Amino acid sequence: MTTSIPVTLDFKTASERCDRIRALYRELELEHHATAWTTEGDLLGFVSGVGILSKLVMTSEGRWIQDGDVEAELKDKLSECFWSLFVLSSRLGIEPSEAMTSFMDMLDFKLSA
Repeated sequence: MTTSIPVTLDFKTASERCDRIRALYRELELEHHATAWTTEGDLLGFVSGVGILSKLVMTSEGRWIQDGDVEAELKDKLSECFWSLFVLSSRLGIEPSEAMTSFMDMLDFKLSA
């Protein structure tokens, strides 16, 4: 089922959509592997994605050679990493908007002092 999305997503909408898509992946995991990924598995998937993102950033900076549409791949991989963070925050019971606001407030306070 394809859902049209707004041009921008707020944290709540993004989190809900990420959870729905993760549930679809869970169904595929159960169908093909008889088990679903654990939180640790999701973390390892995220770390793998960050590794690929690192090479794409290096490529965009001229420090790594890679064929293909690097800009499109960079955008996709960065979005995948965002998705993974939303999935992990959900699995760990952390509300992303609250966590991000608190963290940015702390940084703002420390750096503005």
